[in-house]
Amino acid sequence: MKMTDLFLAELEREAVPTRRVLERLPEGRPDWKPHEKSMQLSYLATHVAMLPSWADTIVNQDELDLDPSDTSNRPRELRTSRELVDALDANVAKARAALANTTDEHLMKPWRFLVTGRLVMEQPRYIVLRDSVLNHLAHHRGQLTVYLRLNDAPVPSIYGPSADEPNF
Repeated sequence: MKMTDLFLAELEREAVPTRRVLERLPEGRPDWKPHEKSMQLSYLATHVAMLPSWADTIVNQDELDLDPSDTSNRPRELRTSRELVDALDANVAKARAALANTTDEHLMKPWRFLVTGRLVMEQPRYIVLRDSVLNHLAHHRGQLTVYLRLNDAPVPSIYGPSADEPNF
């Protein structure tokens, strides 16, 4: 089996529970956060909805150089479940297209992440896809499930049953 097929299958598996989490986010609480050091609900949810699009960047660009002082490229925060689900669906489609149109040989090539010209990371693309897209998505989706619980919203089953969906 090709690596690209594995990544496509993983993307499809992770998109389903991610969509379910975003569908259940409480409306009207975009600024809510569980702790002073935590991200606001709409910021975290937007981040989760946008993460699959990073696959396109990793596959189709050789590097990404972020400038934290430049806010012009930041996505606008999405505030409703509908906006979040629509963004997720569009970004999964973008990731799907990038992965379907690349090769395993290309995924073995290095990709670089820089911050204002300073190298932060250089790894083969397949590692960056795994760590910075799929694992990163699972991590932040997990945070969102805690936000759901603390807002009395039902938590969907993801890798197994939840208290709200015990019959996995």
